[in-house]
Parts: sequence; C-alpha cells; structure tokens
Amino acid sequence: VQEEKIFAGKVLRLHVCTMEGAEWLEEVPEDTTVEKLKERCLKHCVPGSLEDPKTVTHHKLIHATSEKVLTDTKTVLEENIQDRDVLLLIKKRAPTLLPKMADVVAEEKRKQEQKAPDKDAILKATANLPARSVDRTVTHHNMRDFQTELRKILVSLIEVAQKLLALNPDAVELFKKANAMLDEDEEDRVDEIALRQLTEMGFPESRAVKALRLNHMSVTQAMEWLIEHADDPSVDAPLPGQAPAEAPAEGAGSSAEAAAGPSSEEGGEEAKDELTEIFKKIRRKREFRPDPRAVIALMEMGFDEKEVVDALRVNNNQQNAACEWLLGDRKPSPEDLDKGIDTNSPLFQAILENPVVQLGLTNPKTLLAFEDMLENPLNSTQWMNDPETGPVMLQISRIFQTLNRT
Repeated sequence: VQEEKIFAGKVLRLHVCTMEGAEWLEEVPEDTTVEKLKERCLKHCVPGSLEDPKTVTHHKLIHATSEKVLTDTKTVLEENIQDRDVLLLIKKRAPTLLPKMADVVAEEKRKQEQKAPDKDAILKATANLPARSVDRTVTHHNMRDFQTELRKILVSLIEVAQKLLALNPDAVELFKKANAMLDEDEEDRVDEIALRQLTEMGFPESRAVKALRLNHMSVTQAMEWLIEHADDPSVDAPLPGQAPAEAPAEGAGSSAEAAAGPSSEEGGEEAKDELTEIFKKIRRKREFRPDPRAVIALMEMGFDEKEVVDALRVNNNQQNAACEWLLGDRKPSPEDLDKGIDTNSPLFQAILENPVVQLGLTNPKTLLAFEDMLENPLNSTQWMNDPETGPVMLQISRIFQTLNRT
C-alpha cells in the first residue's frame, strides 16, 4: 500500500455548475487546492483550456450557499467546503478598458461647445442690439386689468345664467340640486394633490383639510399652520360657519318647494321671487375669506382692518399686491368688483355666441362655479379641472385671449 494513500485526506463529492447550464459531480480530497479543483473543472467543461495558462486565472469558483469567492491558494478544507456542497464556475468579467486620451480630449471639447455662454459672452453678442426697458409698473397694471376684466365677465355671466335658469320650467328642481351640490361635504372641494402631500407627511386627513381651507390650498402655508397648531386643543374643531351651513340649504329647499306649489300661471312671479332669494343665499355662502396672515401683516403697517380686507379682496388675497393697492391709487375699488362687463362689447357677445358657453349656462353647477371663482379666485383651478365646468372656462379664456391679442 502506498504511503500517500494511507494518510490521504477525506474525499468530498462536490456538485459543480456553470452559467451555461452544465452540471457534474467532482470527487476531490479535502486537501486539494482550489486552483487544482478549478483546473479539473475546466478540463471537464472547456476542452483544451489548459493550453492557455490564462484560462485558469480568468475563471473563479463561488460557493453557492455562502456566495463566497474561493481563493485559489487555499485548500478545499481551508475554505470550509463540505460534502455535497454546490460550487459555481464562472468566467471573470473583462476589466473596463481605459478611454484613449484622444477620446477624452474630444469629449471635453464637446462639453465646452455645449456649455451655456457666460455673462461677458452674452453682453458681447448683444452689444449692437437696441436697448429696451420694460416698465414693471405698466406690466403690473396690465395684469391687474386682466383680473378685473375677467371678474367683470363672471359678474355678467352670472346674471345671464340666473335669467336662463329662471326661465327653465324645472328651475325649482334645478336649484334644489344646486343647493345640494353647494352643501356637499367640503372634502370634494379640497385639492386632492395638496391633501395627499400633507397626509403623506403624517398629518391626519381631517386636520390637513382644515389647514388647506384656512390657507387657500397652499401646501406650504398649510404645513406651517399644522406645525404651529400641533399642540392646540382646538386644532380639530370645525371651521366657523361649517356646521350651520346646512341651515340656509334647508331654507332654500323649503322655499324652492314653496315655489313649486303654485301653478305656472298663478305663482309665476312668486317662483321668480323665490329663485331670487335662492340666488342671494347662494351668493352669501361664497363669502370672501381674507388670508388671516396677510390681514395681520398689513394691519401692523398701520392700515385699518376694513381697508385691508378690501385690498385683499381686490387683489385675490395676494399680500404684496394688496400693499401696493393700499399705497397707490386704490383702483379698482371694491365697488368695481361687482360691476359687470358692457353687454354690447364684442368680447361679451363672442362669449355668449359660443355653443359650449351657451350649454354651460343652463347648468346650475356652472353658476356655482362662477360664484365661487368670483369670491375665491384661488379655487379656479378646481373648476378648470371639473368635467362639467372645465370646458366652459376653457372657452371663455380662449375667447378673452384671442380678442385681447387683436
């Protein structure tokens, strides 16, 4: 008996797999080096592999369970490989070639060509152009005139919508529906994207809704309000006027039912009077709510509360614009906000002749949208995205912009 066989180590049976799907069983003593095991594996799966000495170094063995790369100089025993373990024979990835110097220079040159010009280059290129100065005051006044004109359009369209809906024989039923829509849960009127942003931050949904309503759907201001009032015991109390808001709706519904009582011949005038009252109640439900932060800030400058509220109402709750209004000529005045557009003007006639607008004016929801935007311009986005009122607002905007460009 040969001496090496007497003192030979334990023979291990190992399962070897390749990335190509080949699989076989290798029997090796536990004192075999990983390099020798790798050579045996390569003889099995890559014919003629040992003719190229680099073939061995370009492959590696990996223990399937531990995902450990086996070291070539260690033995199977030192790598703690057990009987029936699974090994993976994998070809090493070729190292990434370093880019050539010419390619690097070409890439840097390309980046320099695409780089934006600096201030000196801009001044040099525009040196021969005639100088033009934009009067920011005029720009601001133009924007303010646009807002005023749009408000006048809404005032006049509200009057037309009221007349059209009053002529409808089903006017009472329509305005029952209108009041129901107006008294719906206010959750339907909250900006869903803004609400989702706040709830994802961890704020309770009811509290986030309240914060958004108090801050005119501004996520940033609502978040600041939530943080400031986190420990306030009344933070979850309903907003003033929300609970009693159902009372006018019931009154409107009862008056609408009363208007439905008389026949069209006997009670026609009474029905019109009842509808007029409903219109007034709808208007009162959409009262302007000044931004409390802006009110405090402007009053601290020495202005009276009433004139501050007027300034914020004229300037859609924008504090800076309201401050300029208070310090300037104070035009338009709050009274101007309730004046409509000239009904004989080409702009108003073009709006009324639009089929989409005509159809929308017979829908009570359009009237509610106009009323809401009149008192709360920041809610315009919600109505623009509404499937019923959005097309009407889009047509009005297009007609306004087209006629103002000509």
